Parts: sequence; structure tokens; C-alpha cells
Amino acid sequence: MADSIMSKAATMEIPINSNGDTGTPEDDSLEQDLQQVMVSGPNLNETSIVSGGYGGPAGGIIPTSSIKGSSNHNTSNSAEEVPRGVAVEKLDSVKKWGINTYKCTKQMFSEKFGRGSRTVDLELEAQIELLKDTKSKYENILRLATALISHFQSMVQTQQALGDTFTDLSQKSPELQDEFGYNAETQKLLCKNGEALLGAISFFVSSVDTLVNKTMEDTLMTIRLYENARLEFDAYRSDLEELSLGPRDAAAMVRIEMAQHDYQIHRDKYERLRSDVTIKLKFLEENKVKVMHKQLLLFHNAISAYFAGNQQQLEQTLLQFNVKLKPPGSQKPSWLEEQ
Repeated sequence: MADSIMSKAATMEIPINSNGDTGTPEDDSLEQDLQQVMVSGPNLNETSIVSGGYGGPAGGIIPTSSIKGSSNHNTSNSAEEVPRGVAVEKLDSVKKWGINTYKCTKQMFSEKFGRGSRTVDLELEAQIELLKDTKSKYENILRLATALISHFQSMVQTQQALGDTFTDLSQKSPELQDEFGYNAETQKLLCKNGEALLGAISFFVSSVDTLVNKTMEDTLMTIRLYENARLEFDAYRSDLEELSLGPRDAAAMVRIEMAQHDYQIHRDKYERLRSDVTIKLKFLEENKVKVMHKQLLLFHNAISAYFAGNQQQLEQTLLQFNVKLKPPGSQKPSWLEEQ
């Protein structure tokens, strides 16, 4: 660049005024450029030459600060794309949920008013109804057995108090000491046997409660998922049937293909949950028979032994079913347990 300016200066005729200055401003500018190049050269740290000669941005030079600004702008755009992508994903999820809810609500009202058809598995529906009825009856057993515990516990506490009173009177009434004494022993024995019976009934209630509120409830939860899947399956099936009866232009064929895809997804989900319900109902029935056989035998033997006054048989029943009695005073929870 310096050689070019020097060559240009050598071939020009520069008129000189009487005071020794050059004659034109252009020549003054050329001389200043020449001096700058010869002394320090172009500052490549401040500018980047794209094409052409030496000059400003119009001459093809882009300031470095502009390049840095562009890089920062791209980085900012990349940072903004992440939350924008999450927002789009959430919006799409809400859109799908809205469409699915609309279709299911429409199907539900169609079935309720007799305008729509529903998929029915008669055998499975009968088993589900039987389970719901069984659960209701077992819940009634739980309520009655819990009430029995409450009433019987009150009686045992009364017997305990009565026995203590008889014992106290036997010590303070010499003339009736024997009579008060053997009545006190009788009440204490009844109280001891009553606590054993309470332990057996409490074990019965605990086992039935686990069967009803955990095992049966788990199966009913799967049944509720199955019923929702059945409703969705029928909703998308009805939607596909309506589209299949309509026109067959290009746009309609695209909608039919999408509806067929959604229908297949919900059909697979429905079939999978129906299989899960069938398996759980089978295992639940086996577990119910096993648990109730043991608990009903325990309940019968304990009640019979207590009211027959057979203390030995009552104790053997508790050992047979591995029923552990709580120590006296453990009925009331501790301060830490209450907290």
C-alpha cells in the first residue's frame, strides 16, 4: 500500500504556492496518508480488511467491535432458544390434553344419552362389579369388627375396674373378705381373657383392612386406569369412524391417517390395561381366599374359646395364628407417637 502511494506521488505534478504549500486539499490528504503509512502503517488490531484498498467501512473494512457485537448477539439468541423450546413443548402438551379431553367428554355424553357405542367385555365387567360389591361388604365387616373392639374394650376396662374395687373391699371388709376375694379373681381372669380376645380381633381387623384398603384398592386403581383407557379408545374409534364416512380428498386422507395413528395408540393402551386388570383380578381372588380362610378361622376359634371359658384353648389359638398381645398400658400411644 505504501509503494502504491509513493508511486502515485512520484508521477503527479504538485503545484507549489509561494508559501511552499501544495495547491489542493486532495493533495494534502494524500500527503497525510503517505506520512501515516510510512511512520506507523495501518493498525490491523483496530480494523479487518475485507477487500479493496485502505479506507473506512465503505471501502470494505469492518470494525472488530462490530464482529464482537455479532458474536454476542448469536450467543444471546442461543440462550433464548432454550426457554422458547420449553414453552413450545408445554404449549403442545396443553394442546394435546385439550383435544383429548374434548374427545373423551364428547364420547362420555354420547354414551350417556344413548347416541354413541362403547366397547364392552362382558366377562371382565362382571368380575369388576363383583369386586366392587365384595369390597363394599368387606368394608362393612371392618366397621362392625372395629365397633366390636371398641365396645368389648370398654367392657374389659370395666371388669378391670370392678376387680380392683373387689380387691380393695376384700382388704377392708374382714367379714366379706372371701366373697370379695374370689369375685376379684374372677373379674381379673375375665379381664385377662378379654385382652386375649381383643388381640385376636385386632389382628383380624388389621389383616382385613390390609386386604381391603391396600390389595383391593390397588386393583381398583388399575381398573380406573382401564376404564379411562376404554373411554379414550372409544372416543378415538368414533372419531376415526366419522372421518372414514366423510370425503376422501387429500386433506381428508391426511386427517384419516393421523386419526388411524391415534386410534392404534389408544387401542394398544386399552389392550394392555385390560390384560393388567385380568391378571390382578386373578391374583386378588387367590389372595383373598387365602387371607380370609386364615382370619375367619382365627375369629371363630377365639370367640368360641372366650365365651366357653376355655382359657387354654384361647391361648392355643393365639399361638397357632402367631398373635402377639400388647403389654398392658400400651393401648394409649406415647407422647412421641402423638407428636
